[in-house]
Amino acid sequence: MAQHNLSKGNLLHNMIWFSLPYLLSFFLQTLYGLADLLIAGQFNGADVISAVSIGSQVMHMVTVMLVGLAMGSTVMIGQFVGAEDEKKVSRAIGNTVTLFAGVAAVVTVLLLMTIHPIVSALSTPIEAVTGTVSYLTICFAGIPFIVAYNILSSIFRGMGDSKSPLMFIAIACFVNIVLDFVFMGPMHMGASGAAYGTILAQGVSVIIAFTAIVKKKLFEVHLSDLRPDRFVLEKILGVGVPIACQDGFIQISFILITVIANQRGVDISAAVGIVEKTISFLFLVPSSMLSTVSTIVAQSVGAGDRVRARNTLKYGVIMSFSVGVFFAVLFQFISPWFFRMFTNDPVVKEYAVQYMQTYVIDCAVAGVHFPFSGFFSACNMSILGFIHNILSVVFVRVPGAWLATKMYPETLYAMGLAAPAGSFLSVIICVLFYLHYKNKGKF
Repeated sequence: MAQHNLSKGNLLHNMIWFSLPYLLSFFLQTLYGLADLLIAGQFNGADVISAVSIGSQVMHMVTVMLVGLAMGSTVMIGQFVGAEDEKKVSRAIGNTVTLFAGVAAVVTVLLLMTIHPIVSALSTPIEAVTGTVSYLTICFAGIPFIVAYNILSSIFRGMGDSKSPLMFIAIACFVNIVLDFVFMGPMHMGASGAAYGTILAQGVSVIIAFTAIVKKKLFEVHLSDLRPDRFVLEKILGVGVPIACQDGFIQISFILITVIANQRGVDISAAVGIVEKTISFLFLVPSSMLSTVSTIVAQSVGAGDRVRARNTLKYGVIMSFSVGVFFAVLFQFISPWFFRMFTNDPVVKEYAVQYMQTYVIDCAVAGVHFPFSGFFSACNMSILGFIHNILSVVFVRVPGAWLATKMYPETLYAMGLAAPAGSFLSVIICVLFYLHYKNKGKF
């Protein structure tokens, strides 16, 4: 069984070695959505751009919740790898497969049954309703592919392997971009073409992953490992459910902000959609660092090395915050040029620039609390991440965006500040949690 024990050796080397393939994987996966919007903007108007941005935001919410739930598997597998217990590693992988097969079936059916209520609840502009419904119908039907890819990735990462998921997603991303051009260009399929390109590409990545596992015997799972084990499932869900819930609430806050934007017309809806996609791209660094910190800390906890676990958090915060500051400064200057790639509409572009120049500050602030969330999860205390994110959403992000819209209806500058303000509250809460539990000897 191919494992990489990251609880040993040079810490910074291990963090960089693990995080770079993870970062590239996230980059390529996020490129899906960016490619959809970029290509949609070249061949279609604001209605299709809005449909793709709204639909892809819903899919992003579903995906991050599934990834959050799968983090329970990553942490558990990582702890067993750190403890060098191969039997438990196999049992954790087997139970992960069993659990998420059921999750995929239930989620697919529920989402397909609720498409129209979802589109209605999002206050989707009338011009974009048809395209959004088509996009979501196709994507919801492809949920099993999305679940399969992300579960396989979580298993590989728990075993310390971030390179295999990179290979799978690289091929799939290429397929997605080609299909987007074909479906939305010569075939004029609009939002439906973007959805088909995304799902078919995910299917390709799953097929490649399974082929690699079988041919190279990357890990072994026996039928007995597929049998539900109460202890294993409780550990997976104990870590994964709070993370899925926190990620879900964060995405709900983004969707509520999208609803606020949608109520202001299709131009602002399109601009906010473009910026949200761009921000999700920039957030690859803190997101990859969250997972890197989570994996290495989990293995360090399994090996009983708390000092290494704390140092992993420290280095993670320094690296992600530094890159976030770089992006926050950079986009103060390049935003007007950057958004020309997405649209030729001067109104949509101007709104996008306004929203981006304040929203992008969140890249730096979130670069601090993301590694903390990964650290808490690896220490089997993911509920702490849930708490700080919920407080941020409920007390700052959503009400802040709403107030900004009411007080400054002619601009999106103020609305963009709601996100970094919410993240600042999260940082304060994370630091207080960390100091409290460190003094009690739990970290």
